[in-house]
Amino acid sequence: KVFLTGITGFVGRAASKRLVKAGHQVRAALRDANVTLDDGVESVVFDDLATHDWAPSLRGQAVVVHCAARVHVMSEQSVDPLSEFRKINVEGTLNLARHAANVGVTRFIFISSIKVNGEGTEPGRPYTADDVPEPVDPYGISKWEAEQGLRDIAATTGMEIVIIRPVLVYGPGVKANFLNMMRWLDKGIPLPFGSIHNSRSLVALDNLIDLLVTTIDHPGARNQTFLVSDGEDLSTSALLCRMANALGRPARLLPIPSAILSITANLMSKQSLAQRLCGSLQVDISKTCSLLQWAPPVSVNEALKVVAEHYKESKK
Repeated sequence: KVFLTGITGFVGRAASKRLVKAGHQVRAALRDANVTLDDGVESVVFDDLATHDWAPSLRGQAVVVHCAARVHVMSEQSVDPLSEFRKINVEGTLNLARHAANVGVTRFIFISSIKVNGEGTEPGRPYTADDVPEPVDPYGISKWEAEQGLRDIAATTGMEIVIIRPVLVYGPGVKANFLNMMRWLDKGIPLPFGSIHNSRSLVALDNLIDLLVTTIDHPGARNQTFLVSDGEDLSTSALLCRMANALGRPARLLPIPSAILSITANLMSKQSLAQRLCGSLQVDISKTCSLLQWAPPVSVNEALKVVAEHYKESKK
């Protein structure tokens, strides 16, 4: 029996479908009682993640898969964003975990973020799961604080903790910059990224969910932290070329030096966007693969094809 949060989100929705398909009994936490769930999923309505009494809903559940979070946003409006992130990502997570431990849940799987490790890497020097965390922004700091709190709960209660730190997740229905890039390519707009020779790790939604399901009952996952990616790192230029190929469109990439792009982004106060497009962020998933006898089941090209097909269907 699996208790799932964040079922209306990008990752949670996919996790629900995969868990049901794998034969798990799924009970899902919802804010809105009017949301329609897949067959085989039982719903539990709550108001506030940080103050809700989860004990009645968690009794009899073996595993919690916690996907719900206040996610990283591009245009933060709060005057105190760290406080807002902490309410959900720290206080909410730890409230749920304490109740889970108190009623005998055996394992708590937490979807964290690579932002716990930091914002970028030097080419050829990927993050590992055992690196000293260096979160920078409020989202990454809140996820790191939640991780520490979960480890404290595990140490005092015996409930097993599994932490998964994904890199950028893409899949059917992906939003934000990934969707924007697909739209630009689809329209044939020339893009100034032909000379970007960075290295970035990505993870297809199917690969992330496959790992998540693997950690539900794998003995090697107990009290471990895992990084996850597709196992193949790409430059922004290479990603755009592969994305264009999946869409059946040419990639019109202009060879503008990355230094010029960075200067322009700074002038436009788009430093974080420049980092994501021009900087490197690689992860080493060898620990994940060896401890869990796991490998990403879907290749980058296969995953991009699925994303492109969904995008084209959604335009009709």
